[in-house]
Amino acid sequence: MAKQKPTSRAAAKAAAQKKSPAGKTAHKTAAKSTARKKLKAKARAVPSAKRARPKQRIAISHYRDEDFKADGLRAYAKYRDLGIADATNGLARAHVIRLIGPCNPAEVSKLHFHDVDFQMVYVLKGWVKTYIEGHGETLMKEGTSWTQPPRIKHLILDYSDDVELLEVILPADFKTVELAA
Repeated sequence: MAKQKPTSRAAAKAAAQKKSPAGKTAHKTAAKSTARKKLKAKARAVPSAKRARPKQRIAISHYRDEDFKADGLRAYAKYRDLGIADATNGLARAHVIRLIGPCNPAEVSKLHFHDVDFQMVYVLKGWVKTYIEGHGETLMKEGTSWTQPPRIKHLILDYSDDVELLEVILPADFKTVELAA
């Protein structure tokens, strides 16, 4: 007499596990897979209004030296906007910052914070010495990246004449608060 096929997916799994010497391992894998499916299902269950994000488009920014403008937050810096703020409808901003040398600590070393949700900096070229509240002084050099939690107090102490930084901030528009020394 021919064996009948199991009638459900669960029955088929159970039958396969009985035949397999690795049945216990397969059971654990199946349990993990089921747990992941439950998490994904919960994520999908969130109403779309809570997941709504601004409509986004592709932003491509090719390097051009003339795109560095002295129109940003600091007078001692030139900024190359990468088009992220427009492409994300204000969700995020990304720019390359060139700090103009030589560093004048009287001008740049002002304690401040940014009212942001996220801030990340990556040193593309040169170096910058910073002070970050609760962390102290750190020399950030080419290839170094760091995040600054929302509203954390910080300042620039010194930098090389050739420093360039990539900065990513959420949201695109934010308030900077300078603090008294």
